[in-house]
Formats: sequence, C-alpha cells, structure tokens
Amino acid sequence: MPLRFYLILMTLVAVVSDYMMHPFYPLFFAARFGMEDPRTTGTYFSAVCATVMVAFPIWAMVSRCIPELRILVYTQAVAGILAASCAFITHYGLFWVVSLAIIIFKGSYLLVYPFILRITATDKHVGVISILSVIIHLGSVLGAVFGGMVIDWMQPQYIYLGMAAGDFFQAGLSGWLLHTRKDIPGPAVTERPTRSWSELLPSGTVLRLSVITLFFYYGDFIIRPFFVRYWETVSGIQLRLISGAVYAIPAAVAVFALWMNRRRKVPDSPWHAILPALMLALAGLLLQSWPSTGAVIAGRCLYGWAFFQSAVRFDALLFHVSDPASYAVEYSKIHFFQNLGVLTASFSAGILVEHYPLNVPFIVAFAGYLLVAALYYQLARPHVHPVNQS
Repeated sequence: MPLRFYLILMTLVAVVSDYMMHPFYPLFFAARFGMEDPRTTGTYFSAVCATVMVAFPIWAMVSRCIPELRILVYTQAVAGILAASCAFITHYGLFWVVSLAIIIFKGSYLLVYPFILRITATDKHVGVISILSVIIHLGSVLGAVFGGMVIDWMQPQYIYLGMAAGDFFQAGLSGWLLHTRKDIPGPAVTERPTRSWSELLPSGTVLRLSVITLFFYYGDFIIRPFFVRYWETVSGIQLRLISGAVYAIPAAVAVFALWMNRRRKVPDSPWHAILPALMLALAGLLLQSWPSTGAVIAGRCLYGWAFFQSAVRFDALLFHVSDPASYAVEYSKIHFFQNLGVLTASFSAGILVEHYPLNVPFIVAFAGYLLVAALYYQLARPHVHPVNQS
C-alpha cells in the first residue's frame, strides 16, 4: 500500500478524535462543571486556537531537521495519555491546563498535511488536497456522530477516552511505518539550517492569502459553536444524534463535491473558481440564518458545497506559490492566520449569542464572506485576467 494511503488514514483518525467534542463543548461544560455561560465555550475555544497557533509553527520548524513521523510517535503518545486523564478530571482549572497541554502535543498531526503534499507531484496537488479536504469533512462527520452517541449513551467526559484512542493509533502507526518501510523521505532540509525564526513571518502573496483566509475561517467558525443550540431551537428536536448529523451536513456534501469534481474539467489554475464558490457560500449563510428547518438544511447543503470548493482552492494556491522544501513552514504561517480567525470567531460567538438571537452569527459570517470576496478579487485579478483573454 502506498505511503500516502497510511498518511491519509492517519489524518482521518486524527480529525475524528479531534472533532468528537467540538459540537458538544457547551453540553460538556454544563454537565461536567455546571457552567452554562456561553462565554465559557467561547473563551475555551479561543484558548485552544491560540495554543495551536503557537505550537504548530514550532513543530513545523522542528520538522525541518527531524522526520515528521518520528515527531508524531512521541507527541501523539503524550497527547493520548493526557486525553485519557481528562475523562477523570473534575477540577475546572486542572482541566484547562491538561486539555491545553493535549493541544500542544496533538497539534503536531498537522505536519502530516504538508508532508503528504511534499511526497506528491505538483500536478496532483489539487486532487490530493480535495481528498484530504473530504477526509477532514468526513472526519468531522464521524467525530460529531460518535460524540453524539457517547453523550446519548454515557457522560460527555468519556468522549476524551475516544480521543485518546485516536492519539495512540497515530503514534502506533507512525512507529510501525518507520520500522517497516524504506520509502519514507528524510526531513525537508538535509543541510545545516541557516535561516532564523524570522522565516516564520509571512510576506508577499502568502501574507495576502493569510489575511484573506483569516476572514474566511472567521466566517466559517463563528457559526459553529452554537449551531447545535440554534438547530434545536429552530427544529424543536432535542436528539443529540440528529443534531450532530445536521451539524455535519457540510461534511457529507463535501464527499459529493469530491465525486463531482473528479468528473468535471479542472480549472486552468488554482486562481480560478474561488469567487463563484464564495457567492454560493453567501447564499448558503443567508438561508441558514432564516429560522426554518427546511431553510437551515438547504442552506447547510449549499454552504457545504461552497466552503469545500473555496477551501481546496485556497490551500492549492498556498502550495502553488510555495517552495516544496518549505511546505510545512509556509503552511504553518497561513494556518496561524486561519486559527487567528477561528480564535476571534470563537470568542465573538459567545458574546453575540449572549446579547443577540442565535441566528446573528450567520449574519456576521455573511459580512465576513463579503469582505473575503472583495479582498480575493483584488489579489486574483492580475492572475485571472490573462487567462480570460486567451
């Protein structure tokens, strides 16, 4: 089996374990610590994002000298031990410390994404990114469904045992690959590193893409933390399994979008096809903001299609303008800005739902996507115009 197959499998397991708790943090904090203030979830999400923002660039720099899989053997094992302990922690302060320590070590799995693209030919990047995007969406579906099943049958804290199992699987698979395969490439940089940590500062097109995707992921994540509560209010259905399934509709649509993309003509360059997708995303957000069961489901389907197409193209653009030896470092830069958007969204979502109706995050996301479309139009215009003339 190709090495890429095992790396994609590792990504799927990592995302499933990562997303098991995502839609249910408000329920977890209420059940475990008796905290029902929406700001608790928003603040915790923000802390998680800030931790990833700091940790991942460090792992990216480490991966320039130490092979990615060797890093994962140790970091994922530590993350698994810490995650298992979270299932039994009842002190709120201690939970914060341990759970954020999990994020520090667990965040190293993000190295797998640029690693897969480093061992993939450039002309196949869009296809591989599409598959990985579906894997991420599929993982979020399975994670949300598994998390909903745990909450329906057991206590929310036992989700952390499932997350620990995922971490141990990644550590074990990384170790097995290192000991059994001869085709695993070494670190990205084999000579003595001469660059400094200032290399982590983005510039040029990468900086502009980073700013655009900051607002892009802000718009996506501001609708997530309280979507389950919004859906249950609109539909009147209180079954967590159904709530998790509706939350995960965009992921299911992404699988269909991948199937459709493989049957359509590939755009001439990664610069194309993003603006139309952003327009569809705007329509999907408006539909979801309408307090109607049918409108929410229809909007979720439309938004899922549009977000998949946009996110794949944005990632393809990043690797299109980057040096393969620096994929992990360049990806860590844009990932920093994306998480800054997620962090800001998570923090502001709690404030919004505290003072305004639960559909207001969709209106704010709509405004954010309008800004993304305007900024991207300015960036892409020189690259798209010559192609249209031919």
